[in-house]
Amino acid sequence: MRLGTRWSFGDEPPASVPADLRPLIEAAEARAADGTGRHWTLTWLEGRPIAELDDGTIVTTAPVDTGPAPSGESDDDW
Repeated sequence: MRLGTRWSFGDEPPASVPADLRPLIEAAEARAADGTGRHWTLTWLEGRPIAELDDGTIVTTAPVDTGPAPSGESDDDW
């Protein structure tokens, strides 16, 4: 099990943040209008890092499902 961490927007990410995730976080911060008071949270899902900003911005090296099923149908009919 890997533990996550939090840090402030604009600060250097902690050492536990993987090197391949750092440029993606930097790019997300560059696109943000204002990061005042915001924080990043690093979590791990199935061994893959996911950094989420308080505003809902997600940065990861893994695919993330953020929408409905491709057919538009719910997969709840079981």
